[in-house]
Amino acid sequence: MSQLPFTKAHLRIFRQSFSEQCLDGEVSAGGYEWQFTWEFGKGELNVEPSLGRALIKDALMRFLVKADYNLEPGGDYIFTIRAKF
Repeated sequence: MSQLPFTKAHLRIFRQSFSEQCLDGEVSAGGYEWQFTWEFGKGELNVEPSLGRALIKDALMRFLVKADYNLEPGGDYIFTIRAKF
């Protein structure tokens, strides 16, 4: 039985503001790199640049929702995406 494809994503948090209800950072996976802002008060995730955004946006949102209270500015995190980039 063959293993399912996967890609490791690396996430770094730059800024977190509870008063503004947002989180800023960068994520990289499979040779791509994106900057993101997660407005958790509104449930909106903005990812730039657009190149490859469709590959990461859903997986990143799931990770952020699951781990949001454990994320800290300056922190580096890794999560697995069940797709090969």
